[in-house]
Amino acid sequence: MGKRRQFGYVRKLPSGRFHASFVSPGGGARQNAPHTFKTKTDASRWLTLVEADISRGTWLDDRAAAETFGNYARAILRDSPKIGVRWRETCERNLRLHLASLVDVPLRELTASRVREWHAGALRGSGGRTSISQSYRFLRMVMNTAVREGIIARNPCQIPGAGTVRAAERPVATPAQVVALVDAINPRYRTAVLIAAWCGLRRGEIAGLRVSDVDLIEHTITVRKARVEPLHDRGKSFDKDPKSEAGKRTIAIPPHVVPVIRLHLDEYAGKDRLFVSRDGSPLRGDSLYQAFVRARKKVGLDDLTFHDLRHTGQTLAAQTGATLADLMKRLGHSSMAAARRYLHAVDGRDREIAKALSELAAHGDVARLPRHITMRT
Repeated sequence: MGKRRQFGYVRKLPSGRFHASFVSPGGGARQNAPHTFKTKTDASRWLTLVEADISRGTWLDDRAAAETFGNYARAILRDSPKIGVRWRETCERNLRLHLASLVDVPLRELTASRVREWHAGALRGSGGRTSISQSYRFLRMVMNTAVREGIIARNPCQIPGAGTVRAAERPVATPAQVVALVDAINPRYRTAVLIAAWCGLRRGEIAGLRVSDVDLIEHTITVRKARVEPLHDRGKSFDKDPKSEAGKRTIAIPPHVVPVIRLHLDEYAGKDRLFVSRDGSPLRGDSLYQAFVRARKKVGLDDLTFHDLRHTGQTLAAQTGATLADLMKRLGHSSMAAARRYLHAVDGRDREIAKALSELAAHGDVARLPRHITMRT
């Protein structure tokens, strides 16, 4: 016959040993001690320690910690509303290709040393640095969730810099090269190239534009939605809100682009959407990209990607004197880190500025400088 306690439950087994259990916080499932006890006092002492951990907020759910990383990670991908379609597909792929050795490991056995060994092995393998970095970031996110949910005490992902990859410097097209691309591409896509280059829109944002998003009186474009195309099921494309509130933005259109947009509205736009396929259906991002690939080949810009057009426009904007806040607004960034990279164009002009200052001084009062100073310059 078991005896009720204020916390937990102890009962004597036919073997003469004692079994202890308790109901997890919040009215959850009943949890059993990991082993039986020689005496009732030992069983009660174990329950006292558990109760103390719960009161301090340090108790860990041992049953949940026995769940495998793979099952827990898939549940997060399924349930988290903040994970977009493309990132979900990326994580699912990386689970199969790069995290396969960890999917059957219980969460409580994913130690810092085990993560370090996995990461070192992944770097020695055939996987690319970018995909390994993505895999590590996903692993870290999953384990952070496990910490928040009281399943593990500490995130084992402790490798400095493992989740970042220093990307190669993106190419910047010149205004003349943008013109060449516009001339070379199918006329249906000319406006898309110009909006990417001079307004800084992403390909999905361009595909998601509506006719009503263009104001030719105020010369603005408003980004309200982005078109998403799942890699494994193109037929299920849909429009969604930008990732952050900053992504919803109104951008001034450079005056030289306005006539081209006006012509596009007359000849190529759909009834509702700014960009449509020949059959009137929403423009597929892949169709735009393939047209761009053919155009860049014609003009000898094989290394330029469509996203580099966005980089080009913002770099040129930085050169005109745009501030960090200006760039964040045009790009739709909610943090300064992403926008700051475009200011390197301004930093790179420092030597030119210094030279120009000397040229200016040469026409001024530089002759008044002491002889020992002018001799050193």
